[in-house]
Amino acid sequence: MRDALSAWTDFHVAVAGTGGALGGLLVVALSVNVRQIAGSRGLAARAAAAIASVVLGVVLACVALVPGLSLPGFGAVVLVGAVLAGAVTAVAIRYLLVAGPDGAHDADGRGGTVGVAAEALRAGLLVLPVLAFFVGGVLLAADVRGGLVAVAIGTLTALVGAVVFSWVALVEILR
Repeated sequence: MRDALSAWTDFHVAVAGTGGALGGLLVVALSVNVRQIAGSRGLAARAAAAIASVVLGVVLACVALVPGLSLPGFGAVVLVGAVLAGAVTAVAIRYLLVAGPDGAHDADGRGGTVGVAAEALRAGLLVLPVLAFFVGGVLLAADVRGGLVAVAIGTLTALVGAVVFSWVALVEILR
């Protein structure tokens, strides 16, 4: 089954390079407005989840390039990474859904309807890459080649999420 991983070599090389560069951009974006982000538990939590997903995608791309790695072996690595990124994402979602993006509540303590819907959407966007990584890990551990597609979806959605969050950290936070 090594041939299945070999067929994805170009993808993994590209992800390792672009993901590393994007991870650097994300860190720079966070450092530019670090006071505002650190002052907002929700933004800090979203940043952590975005970084965790991007780093996982880059690490998995690098691991996939290791010679002789089997699909089940790669699947085990993907599952461990998905669990770790999932833990970070779960904490981020807790902050988003319980405390809101700025750690504040409306007078009733629950947040407004529009605020809850927006936070639920943000939480969903954080979960998507981790869920795709988890599904991919399970499939790969079972020696199913389709797991590589799920891991690719997780990687690409993590990269898109990092770009969106970089925009928020650089521009939207100043509005």
